[in-house]
Amino acid sequence: MSYQYSIGCSLENLKGMRDFVRKSLRSHVASDVVLNEIILALDEMCSNLMIHAHHCNPDHRLEMSIDVPQKGKVVFEIMDDGEMFDINRFQEPKIDNLIHEKRKGGLGIRLVKSIMDEVLYVKRNGRNVCRLTKQVA
Repeated sequence: MSYQYSIGCSLENLKGMRDFVRKSLRSHVASDVVLNEIILALDEMCSNLMIHAHHCNPDHRLEMSIDVPQKGKVVFEIMDDGEMFDINRFQEPKIDNLIHEKRKGGLGIRLVKSIMDEVLYVKRNGRNVCRLTKQVA
């Protein structure tokens, strides 16, 4: 089973993405807690891409695919043409430093990595692809 969604890079469009994910996964994810965690992680990744790679330009687009290759496994891909951000090389800030510096932000990538089982960032056919995998069984 596979699902596709295209979204303009405006933060106002995130609700539509969350609704799409919820509807697409309803019959594949039995736990509401796990489903909400997945939605939170995808929301974080999409908002980061919209803000940092596309500067919230609604004319730019993200493409999302959801693939359920086997029962109990879900694979998400978020594709874009923005500035490349390699989540695999991201140095997570220490929580103590964030608190001491009173910095806003910096925990989203840590959250995504704690929710998803695998997070990869690759180039494919000249496009950025963020691939997130989750075991849901």
